Amino acid sequence: MSMQNAFRGFDINNLDFKQAGSWPVGVKFICFVLAFSAVAAFGIYMFIQDKHLAVEREILRESELKSQFEDKSFRVANLDALRRQMADVEERFSEILKQLPTDKEIPGLLEDISDIGRQAGLSIESIALQAESQSQFYIELPINIQATGTYHQMGEFVSGVAAIERIVTLHDFNIRAGSDNMLTMTINAKTYRYEQN
Repeated sequence: MSMQNAFRGFDINNLDFKQAGSWPVGVKFICFVLAFSAVAAFGIYMFIQDKHLAVEREILRESELKSQFEDKSFRVANLDALRRQMADVEERFSEILKQLPTDKEIPGLLEDISDIGRQAGLSIESIALQAESQSQFYIELPINIQATGTYHQMGEFVSGVAAIERIVTLHDFNIRAGSDNMLTMTINAKTYRYEQN
């Protein structure tokens, strides 16, 4: 079949899609090729678009994975230092716990505080353990102390209490003038116990 016969009697100006069955073979072939090309191009575009989106997702995931890798490699690189630091913290914590009195040591601590006051020359009028107060990690044991003496004796007493091996803090002191150039001091000392769960 010649090219001329394939397009015989076809006028592009009189193109009517309702009459497509009567078009010459050449026109039908060209329309088929155009339709097939359009469908193939659309399919290729959709296939490439899906792959393009998948590549973009993987690129984003790559940056997240790099960030995770950097974080984990930093942790691994510092693991030995962190272990040493943790051991150091545990050792310091253990030393501090040794400075906290146990229930059995509280009477001895009260006696030590009384002795420090007497050695400083104070007259200890009262030393009394108050109701303990529970905190999240420790128990606070307040001790109310009332003593009479000179200003220097009170300073020596405070220094002596600060030097005790056990942890004792001093709070809320009140000093009043008394007779014979003596002062009366009321002070709250606090010591602590660790609450083990």
